[in-house]
Amino acid sequence: MKVLGLILAGGRGEALWPLTKVRASAAIPIFGKYRAIDFTLSNMVNSGIYKVGVLTQYNPRSLMDHLGSGKEWDLDRKHGGLFILQPYVSSQGEFWYRGTADAIYQNMTLLRRGEEDFVLIGSGDHIYKIDFADLYQYHFKKGADITLIVKKLDESYDLTKYGIVTVNENMRILEIEEKPEKPKGDLAFLGIYFINKYLLMDLLYASVPQKGYDLLLDVILPNLDRLKVYAYVFDGYWRNVKKGIDEYYRINMDILKQEVRRELFYERGKVFTKLKDLSPPKLTGTATVSNSLISDGCIIAGSVRNSVIFRNVRIKAGAIAENSVIMQGSVIEEGAVVKNAILDKEVVVREGREVIGEKEILVLEKRSVV
Repeated sequence: MKVLGLILAGGRGEALWPLTKVRASAAIPIFGKYRAIDFTLSNMVNSGIYKVGVLTQYNPRSLMDHLGSGKEWDLDRKHGGLFILQPYVSSQGEFWYRGTADAIYQNMTLLRRGEEDFVLIGSGDHIYKIDFADLYQYHFKKGADITLIVKKLDESYDLTKYGIVTVNENMRILEIEEKPEKPKGDLAFLGIYFINKYLLMDLLYASVPQKGYDLLLDVILPNLDRLKVYAYVFDGYWRNVKKGIDEYYRINMDILKQEVRRELFYERGKVFTKLKDLSPPKLTGTATVSNSLISDGCIIAGSVRNSVIFRNVRIKAGAIAENSVIMQGSVIEEGAVVKNAILDKEVVVREGREVIGEKEILVLEKRSVV
């Protein structure tokens, strides 16, 4: 069975501002040396998908630089491979992608010319680890037309930000409420679709020319009654970085938990990313580090507690980083204090200065000097 992977990675991620001021949300750095898109892309490759299209639009440069030819994911292939799919100007006109369905519709050539029979559609903003082979088996066992991945969300999630799914006793989907003010349940759609390619093409041809630009709201939901749409329950770790600064901060803090690290990095294959030739982190005689992630190229001479430190960060003697996310190339000078904060790339905190988030996480923009 051949499957085409499509990753939706064109979102602005307004809730992540200012971290998405210069990058798409799928390109946001995470866990020291990864990008958000690495997880969905690695899940696809680990599940035997070797033809992947990345649909991107907003601030794509950082994402394209990271993905390159797809070599790190074994996608620099003669057959299949990695395709970066952006809006373009043609003789018929020029359009930005007007929604998820429209983005796929504008790249229908990739579907028409491919040998794949099925399409797996996911988001580049999600952090999780899954073997999609289990999803395929479930889909065929149910005789489904479309299978959507869902998850029971606990109190740590804001259910009003998700599509809440209602199913019958056979897991057939009866209703999906998009971001309801008063959710009827806790079973949420995770934005991952598995569908026959020819059915998807038929649905898009019928919907998009009629201004049905959203894949869920305009394509799937109007056809719930006539199509067999089933829910596949995923019970592992799953988070969406696009839900906001607090969510992004929480995800990075989660990697300090042993059970989360084990699930994301030691089960169901590797997480691939673009590597850089950097030396191991260096801790001087004045450094103290506890419950933190320290990445390649760092030089730590100060105190680091409960923090995620990205590549090439300098924390000088007497400086303190606590409960914080410090991105690549940032410098915390002597005696400076950073607590409850997110520092984007190449931020400099001057000697003796304090950067402390009080009631909410404090965010410093890329290349800020304080």
